[in-house]
Amino acid sequence: MSTAKTAEPTIYERRESQARSYCRSFPFSIAKASGATLTDADGNEYIDFLAGCSSLNYGHNDPDMKQALVEHIGADGIAHGLDLHSEQKAAFLETFDSVILRPRGMDHRVMMTGPTGTNAVEAAIKLARKVTGRRNVISFTNGFHGMTLGALALTGNAGKRAGAGGVSLNDVTRMPYEGALGDLDTLAYIETMLDNPSSGIEPAAAFVVELVQGEGGLNAASAEWVRGLARIAKAHGALLIVDDIQAGIGRTGSFFSFDHMGIEPDMVTLAKSLSGFGLPFACVLIRPEHDIWKPAEHNGTFRGNTHAFVTATVALEKFWADDRLRNQIALKSQVLEERLNSIVSRIPGAQIKGRGMMRGVDVGSGDLAGQICAEAFRHGLIIETSGAHDEVVKVLAPLTIPMAQFKQGLDILENAVETLVPFQMAAE
Repeated sequence: MSTAKTAEPTIYERRESQARSYCRSFPFSIAKASGATLTDADGNEYIDFLAGCSSLNYGHNDPDMKQALVEHIGADGIAHGLDLHSEQKAAFLETFDSVILRPRGMDHRVMMTGPTGTNAVEAAIKLARKVTGRRNVISFTNGFHGMTLGALALTGNAGKRAGAGGVSLNDVTRMPYEGALGDLDTLAYIETMLDNPSSGIEPAAAFVVELVQGEGGLNAASAEWVRGLARIAKAHGALLIVDDIQAGIGRTGSFFSFDHMGIEPDMVTLAKSLSGFGLPFACVLIRPEHDIWKPAEHNGTFRGNTHAFVTATVALEKFWADDRLRNQIALKSQVLEERLNSIVSRIPGAQIKGRGMMRGVDVGSGDLAGQICAEAFRHGLIIETSGAHDEVVKVLAPLTIPMAQFKQGLDILENAVETLVPFQMAAE
C-alpha cells in the first residue's frame, strides 16, 4: 500500500475559476515588480516580455506615476466619481488634447467608457449603429476585439467565441484581412462584394479593424491597405473604427498605430496602456459629428477612473511631449528585428510578424511556440504566444525597458530556440 501523499491543491485550484489562463503557463507568485522585472516570492527575477499583454508599455511601477498617485491618495483625492468633473479629469483631457490630439489635427471627443477594452468596443459599435441606422458591422479574419457579446461577435477566434455558450453572435460580416488569402487582393475582394447588390451583405454601419492583430498572430496591415479600407468605408457610408487597444500607445512606434498612414478614423478605441500604470481605463475617441449620444444613453458605474487620470496625465507629459520615447522605440525595434531574423534563420519556414515593438516569430507550430515560451520561462523570461494556432512567439517587452535588459531577454529567447529546434527537426 502506497504511503505517498498527494499535494494539497493551492487556493487558486480550490477557489479560482477554471477561466484562469496566463497563470497556467507561468506557475509562480509575483511578490513585486519594477520596470521590466518581476520578482517572485522566493526572490527569483524574471524579465517581462508580456507586459500585461501591452497594458504596461511603460513598465511596472513607473516612479513618477507612482509618486503622483500616492500624493493624490494621500491628499484624500477622489477615487470614484462616476462622470462628475474633477481636477484630475480636466488635467488628463487638457494634456491629451495638447500632447496627442491637436498635434495630429484631431478634433475627436473623448468618451469615457467602462474600464476595459471590450467596453470601449461595445460603445463604439453601438454608436456606429445609432449614427448610421444600420446593424451590420464588418470585422476581419483573425481579429480580436473583446469577450462581451457585441465585441465577441467581431472576434474571429473559435475558442473565444465558444465561450458564448451557443448565443448567436450576429450582425457581423467577416472580411479577409490583408494577406489572409495569400496573394489575392483582399481590398479588391471587399470592394467587389460590397459593390454587388446581390452579394447578400447588408450595408455596414462600420468597419472595425486592428492595424496589427495582437491576438490574431501579429498580422500587420500596410499603409496602402489601410488607406484603401478607409476609402471603401467612406464610399459605402460606413464609419471606420480603429481598435488601438493593444497596438496603440506607442507599441507600433508612435502613439497611434495609424500615425503617418494618411487616415483619420471616425472612432478609435483605447484601453490597456492608456492609464500608463496598469490601472483599468478605457475610452473611445469620436469625431464630433458622430457624438450624438443623449445624456446617460451609454454609461457605466466605472466610466473614467480618477486614479488612472492621475497616472495617464503623467505618462503623456513624460513620454509624449517630445520625441525621446519614439526614438527609443525606433532603436529597440531595429534591435528586435535583427534578433528575430536570427531566430527565423534557424527555423525552416519561420517568418517575422508585426511592427515596431509589437513583433514576433511565426514558428509554424503551436506546439513548438509553446515549448519555446516554456523553455524561456525556465530561464527567467515571461513571453507568450498568439495566432490562430498559437504559432507566433510574441514579444511585448515594455517600451521603456533598458537596452541591456532587452538584449538579455532576447538572449534567453534565442537560447530557448537553439535548445529546442534541433530536437524538433530530429523528431520530424
